[in-house]
Amino acid sequence: MNFEEELKKFQPSLDVEEVENSIKKQDMTDVIDLLREVETRRIRNEVRGG
Repeated sequence: MNFEEELKKFQPSLDVEEVENSIKKQDMTDVIDLLREVETRRIRNEVRGG
């Protein structure tokens, strides 16, 4: 292994705080959001007579 070449390729990993901020900025749909949407659509269909 060529140590100098490996150092040139090195990219530091994100700091923990940067990772947290990145995750928080993402608009993530979780299971609860999906269940709410399914239930909302089910109720709308019932109201329409479906």
